[in-house]
Amino acid sequence: MHRFTAILGLFLMLTVLAAPAMAAKKPINQTTFGGVAIKGYDPVAYFTDSQAVKGDKQHTFSWQGANWHFASAENRDTFAADPEAYAPQYGGYCAYAVSKGNVAGIDPEAWTVHEGKLYLNYSIGVMNKWREDIPGNIAKADANWPGVLD
Repeated sequence: MHRFTAILGLFLMLTVLAAPAMAAKKPINQTTFGGVAIKGYDPVAYFTDSQAVKGDKQHTFSWQGANWHFASAENRDTFAADPEAYAPQYGGYCAYAVSKGNVAGIDPEAWTVHEGKLYLNYSIGVMNKWREDIPGNIAKADANWPGVLD
């Protein structure tokens, strides 16, 4: 009986430890409770306000299995009309990590709009590395995406 309990305990521990890794394999990075993309930040605001703006769950749109929050109904409707134009590249995972063949979370304040596309990064420091060679990093990330989710 002790052996069964030990094996069951090990199984439960591995299941709990593996859950975050499995969650990181979704096509859209959903790091907050409720399947919210970009940690609740408004993807349209990066383009219209040139800054990271926290969204409001009153203005939510579901797309690609995630809930997207917006600062206004207008931004929500703009996104809904053409999500591909405003959604971050690589499912909202850190673009620099994807360029290196990995996935990583993001800091919504670490972002770049380049040639009309939104790229998010893990941190301001990583964003600065990303910006050292944006075209080269995009080429590498494009080659790795979406294979890094496998």
